[in-house]
Amino acid sequence: MTGVCRECREDLEHCHGTLVHHASSAVECTDDCATPDGLHAFSIDCKAVGCVCAVTVAVSAVS
Repeated sequence: MTGVCRECREDLEHCHGTLVHHASSAVECTDDCATPDGLHAFSIDCKAVGCVCAVTVAVSAVS
């Protein structure tokens, strides 16, 4: 077993960062990569990192 991920071993385009999905449908990577969002192994909702846009959308929906 190696310490290299399968995508690296196979020279496939990918990112080791986490994709953050914002309430506005925007996405950003924790590694600031230019890789399309489908090529990330991990993704989370922005609320998980304390982003204010998730709170803003939730409050707007209630009003």
